[in-house]
Amino acid sequence: QVQLVESGGGSVQAGGSLRLSCTTSRAFSGVYTMGWFRQAPGKEREGVAVITASDYTMYRDSLKDRFTISKDNGKNTLYLEMDRLTPEDTAMYYCAARSPRALSKLEILLWPNEYNYWGQGTQVTVSS
Repeated sequence: QVQLVESGGGSVQAGGSLRLSCTTSRAFSGVYTMGWFRQAPGKEREGVAVITASDYTMYRDSLKDRFTISKDNGKNTLYLEMDRLTPEDTAMYYCAARSPRALSKLEILLWPNEYNYWGQGTQVTVSS
């Protein structure tokens, strides 16, 4: 079992930055694919960014120029650096882990239903 705890959310003005963190209950070093997802009110949960066990990263196309995913295996922590935030980035942000298994194509790593474990989320609110 993997437990995930997000932190770092908050309220920020448009153009600002936030850094989200996700601490796991045990080491995921080199085993799980980790991802950040978000869900705005009335909308479906969507993939934001993922990082594989081998440190391959993938981003939602519309976010790749502003968001950066990284991890520190020694600290069992996943990060999401978010820059130049806009009100459209307002959402609950979730950390998730995907247990290692076959992958038919890379794009599915951004699909929420591919992930086994989820944190409780951290709210990000961007005001104009």
